[in-house]
Amino acid sequence: MRVNGFGELEAVVMDRLWNRTGESTVREVFDEIADDREIAYTTVMSTMDNLHRKGWLARVRKGKAFSYWTTLTREEHSARLMREAFDAAGQSDLVLTHFVEQMSAEESARVRAALHRLTDGKAP
Repeated sequence: MRVNGFGELEAVVMDRLWNRTGESTVREVFDEIADDREIAYTTVMSTMDNLHRKGWLARVRKGKAFSYWTTLTREEHSARLMREAFDAAGQSDLVLTHFVEQMSAEESARVRAALHRLTDGKAP
């Protein structure tokens, strides 16, 4: 099952890395995941290497190990998924209308505020 554009374990690894600040080693991520589920160190290592090859993680060698960090924030990734969904949908104006109809008043106010900031208060 794909979660947020990632495979199941990829999503778990990305979530753990997004929750951390700075760089993380495979050992650190493995130790955290192993607290919740039975998993092999090499499985986490392979997953992080795959995420690096796909461009989701950057890394630098530190001694015998690599330190990894995400190339996008969680919010940037979510925005990319939204963009892909919007592009893949049928009529984008109808998709946007249906999306906005599902928003709460608070979410709608945040969207209006963001649009206001982006347009610098200028009318379209």
